[in-house]
Formats: sequence, structure tokens, C-alpha cells
Amino acid sequence: MMMPQMDGLTACSKIREFSNIPIIMLTAKTEDMDKLIGFDQGADDYLTKPFNILELKARIRALLRRSAASDPSHSNTLTIGTITLDLDARNAYHSGQLADLTAKEFDVIEFLMRSPNRVYSREALLDTIWAYEYRSDIRTVDVHIRRLREKLEENPAEPQYIMTKWGVGYYFKK
Repeated sequence: MMMPQMDGLTACSKIREFSNIPIIMLTAKTEDMDKLIGFDQGADDYLTKPFNILELKARIRALLRRSAASDPSHSNTLTIGTITLDLDARNAYHSGQLADLTAKEFDVIEFLMRSPNRVYSREALLDTIWAYEYRSDIRTVDVHIRRLREKLEENPAEPQYIMTKWGVGYYFKK
């Protein structure tokens, strides 16, 4: 609470303007009124000094558990532009509509979306996603990319996301 330049109450209030990240106030102020003001400003927890580090760790774990369970943005999803992947259910959505992907198509799009703008050669994609299953047929990557564009792009002939770097490979454009 007694930080230099900006006190903890002001910092907490400013953070609350744009984020719901869990906040624990660590302070030497032990008065009940100070605690109440801290909570009113948006703190999720309040711990007075001196404190046991194990207690602080337990409070952090509890807050993270609660925030992940109550915050839908903490769901296991990956979204870039109009494409969203539900990583738990292994579902892909284009503009909110479910896209019917095969297991390998999902693997390809997830892999590309996890490293947007990074170009992967066909060989790298085969090695990573197919693990040498189709080593003799490098064109299987091209077929999967074409199908993904058909299912996830507005206009497959002019893709916005699943891009080709001619002579090199494929990437997901962020």
C-alpha cells in the first residue's frame, strides 16, 4: 500500500480499469479500515507483514484456481481473428460456426496457430504432426492445408490466415 510514486490503492484501482487479474495487497498496514479500503479498491486478498511465505503461496494458488474457474477467457481456447480452437474439446470455429475438422487437420491448425507468423516447411510439418507416417508423400501437407482453407477461410482462394510462403512452407498469419 505504501509504494513509492503511486500508492497500492491507486495502483489497484488503475489495474481494475482494464483487468480482472487477481490482486493480493501485501502491506504493513494492519487496521481493519485499511483492509476494507483495499478490498473496496479491487483487491482480492490482503496480507499483512510480516507473513509466512507458505501462506502467501497458498493464497496465490487459491486465487489462481478461483480466477481460472470463474473467468471464461481462461478457458483452454486459442483465438486469432475469426478462428477459435477449443483445445479441450478439439473443436474449431470459424466466425462462431463449428468447422468439422479431422484429427490431423486440427493438429495442423493448432500447431500453426501456436506460433503465428512462423513459417514451417512441409518436411517440418510432416515430422512434427505425422511423425513420419507419410514421409514418402510430402503432398499430404498440401492436401490438409487446402482442406483447412476450405473449412476455416472466408475465401479459400484468397486466404487471410492460412498462408503459403512460396518455396518455403506454410504459416498462420496473425
